[in-house]
Amino acid sequence: MASTGTVAITEQTHKMIKKVTFDWIGTSGGLAGDTTDKYYNGEVLRIVHPESASSTGITLTVSDSDGFDLLGGQGSTMSSGDTDFGTSTGAAIPSRLSVVDSKITLSVSKGTSGGSTGQTIVYIR
Repeated sequence: MASTGTVAITEQTHKMIKKVTFDWIGTSGGLAGDTTDKYYNGEVLRIVHPESASSTGITLTVSDSDGFDLLGGQGSTMSSGDTDFGTSTGAAIPSRLSVVDSKITLSVSKGTSGGSTGQTIVYIR
């Protein structure tokens, strides 16, 4: 995927956990997205989208190199407030998901306008 909007990707490893953070700013057409440079292997533990008043009503897709949506469609029309997929207090990740030799792609659409901002974090073990 070609980069859309402004997206800064931070990739960190904390012991066995990999944390991939996408900080994004939408285009005037309401789009943002990019793909990691690194390839990942492991189980997707959590996908977190902290609250951002300017990103209410977005459609969020986090996919692997095969185009599989790691949120299983649950990122459509997200409302305001924190969203935490994969914890006991948040929404469930659709099933046990793994990525194998895969880059991670973030795609944000709808509901954003130029300058809309947000952050999406993916945790992989």
